[in-house]
Amino acid sequence: MAAKKHPIFDTATTLGKLVAFMGISSICGVLVAGLMVPAVALAGGTASSSITFFDDLPDEMAIGTPALSSKILASDGSLLATFYDQNRTEVGLDSISDFMKDAIVAVEDARYYEHGGIDTRGLMRAVTAMARGGDRQGASTITQQYVNNVIIQTFAANGELEKVKQGGDKKVGDKVREIKLAIAVDKKYSKDEILQGYLNWVFFANNNYGIESASNFYFGAHAKDLNLPQAALLAGVVNRPSYYDPLVNPENAISRRNMVLDHMLDQGKIDKKQHEEAVATDIGLNVQPNQRGCTTAVRAEYFCEYVTHLFVNDPSYGKTVEARQKLLLQGGLTITTTLDAGLQDAAQTQLQNFTPMDNNPDKVGQSLVTVQPASGKILAMAQNTKLAAPEGQWKTDYNFNVDRVDTKGNSLGGSGGFDVGSTIKPFTFAEWLNSGHKINDSVNAAVRRYPASHQWNNSCGATGGIYDSSNPEAADDLQNATEGYYRTVTAREGLYNSLNTATFASADKLDVCNIQKMMTATGIHLGEDPNKPYNVDYISSLLGSGEVAPLTMAASFATFAAGGIHCDPIALISIKNAKDEPLPVPSANCNQSIKPEVAAGVNNVLQEVLVRGSGYQLGLQYPAAAKTGTTNDSQHTWTIGFTRGLATASWLGSPEDKNASNNGKLIANQRIDYVDGATYAGKAWQGYMNQIAGFFDVNGFDLPPASMVNAPVIIPPKPKDSDKPKDGDDKGNNKPDDKDKKE
Repeated sequence: MAAKKHPIFDTATTLGKLVAFMGISSICGVLVAGLMVPAVALAGGTASSSITFFDDLPDEMAIGTPALSSKILASDGSLLATFYDQNRTEVGLDSISDFMKDAIVAVEDARYYEHGGIDTRGLMRAVTAMARGGDRQGASTITQQYVNNVIIQTFAANGELEKVKQGGDKKVGDKVREIKLAIAVDKKYSKDEILQGYLNWVFFANNNYGIESASNFYFGAHAKDLNLPQAALLAGVVNRPSYYDPLVNPENAISRRNMVLDHMLDQGKIDKKQHEEAVATDIGLNVQPNQRGCTTAVRAEYFCEYVTHLFVNDPSYGKTVEARQKLLLQGGLTITTTLDAGLQDAAQTQLQNFTPMDNNPDKVGQSLVTVQPASGKILAMAQNTKLAAPEGQWKTDYNFNVDRVDTKGNSLGGSGGFDVGSTIKPFTFAEWLNSGHKINDSVNAAVRRYPASHQWNNSCGATGGIYDSSNPEAADDLQNATEGYYRTVTAREGLYNSLNTATFASADKLDVCNIQKMMTATGIHLGEDPNKPYNVDYISSLLGSGEVAPLTMAASFATFAAGGIHCDPIALISIKNAKDEPLPVPSANCNQSIKPEVAAGVNNVLQEVLVRGSGYQLGLQYPAAAKTGTTNDSQHTWTIGFTRGLATASWLGSPEDKNASNNGKLIANQRIDYVDGATYAGKAWQGYMNQIAGFFDVNGFDLPPASMVNAPVIIPPKPKDSDKPKDGDDKGNNKPDDKDKKE
């Protein structure tokens, strides 16, 4: 009797069935057989041409860095937010549990360390079974799966989903190409390198790619800390991620886990006791939901949004917006910001004392933002809303603290600033000193009438405005918030008591253009368009009728705190890519923008605001200076103040309807008839600064030169509350859009 042929070499039957099974030409069928068994490659011209075809296939595959999650961090390295298309954190093989490495090899490719990229024995078995009409069997090695994952996920990351082929979509040509690439990869990389790559690329369900992300998601652990049953569970998931998903199908996942453990026992990777204990273990999930984007930020979600706008707007990180967004979502960036986590938490907690998110029916807006003098670092940026608020709470996409757009017109997500009230007055006083006037020079604060014919000196334009009660088309005469101060006062007293009439009397002796230049030198610009300087076309602007963002005001006051050194506010310390290479970050452009003696003079007087002026109840336990501000009808209220080490703008107002009064609204669990800058914005500033200022420079401010003071400072007794001027700073001012109307 003739000897029975081995099925693999029976080319008249087995190979024909294989070709029929695959549904392709006999050429490709012979090609596959020729690849697997060289003897078959000698079986004639068809096979020879197939081998030539195989040899002509590309054997190079660019295995770059997989799409990696990017992280935005606070200055201390703590996580703020994570960004990704594919949630993945790449780790080295030494940062992966030995249990995990053994489990994945045991269940996916037992002969992984023996073959050369493809497992001929396993492939023969699968082909034979399928050619005989049996069930379709998998024959992919870990190396082949690695190649397949790289191809699929690279297409997906590039938005080329139409090129992704899986399962039945693949033609034999696709499979053959994968085989040749697997052989080439195996020649180029060590087994450990391939296993590391595989475990970093493979999908584990629930948008988790790679073992580190999966370990954290399912167990709240690092990959290096996975125990045996955890490792076996995750090793089982990769075969069919949806079917073996531990969250959706826990019974399937446990069954598959136990099968992995069986394989590990059979292959001598674990002993019987380990096997029995692991099989008896429950599923033990400790799910850590994936946090993606700023809406799920650990803290400072609006600061997080601001940082993402800065990144996406900056051509340093890519030629197009799309390229920069892709880098953020896939580039594995580590973005370290200036944010101080402790200050941020203190600021956010402070707002809860006044406008808590769960009890703010009148939608009163509130924010705190802190800048470090002489560095420009933004240390805190808090507000009393959320990007994605719970049902019934106030939700807004707008960041109260920042400009609407950047200098190129790109969105920053900001509200565009708010009328600043009397917090703008120190800049008129700064120009008063800069132009040679003295701190204690007298100004006539009794003058209240400025008719249309009054000529304001403005060397770079024209400034108008009418304060004349004799003109029925005009506003009232200029008013202070409290009666009794219409008299000659020193410039010092006019500022710390926030007297509108003193500000106008000072400006009347100055070039209004130079006041504007003083503002610009400290960084002040309009919140709607940072390319536009603060508008001084109307004299009311010197009382605060211009809209400026809180961040801009904090950075401007920081100029005084730093002795006249202005720094642009910055949010980024460093950005590193997945290879730990640094990317450029913007500079603060610090420079001596105003004279040190001018800054010293302003600081000297603003300290008195907290002793005997409009903020006399807001003093700190450290040397500090501040200015309060309130617009007409209390639409916007401010306290902006500083120590040597910190400058903070505190704002409370109406962000949705900027003309709505806050008088009578529910704030701090009460409703009162009149709200000014010291009432709530001031108290929030005081509580916050007292809590955190001591961690930074709290030394006293430099004194102004004696020649600038020109008279001894007489410290009057602290007045009674009834005698104090209210901080209703803009009483009677003229808005630019109704300059001839009575308000």
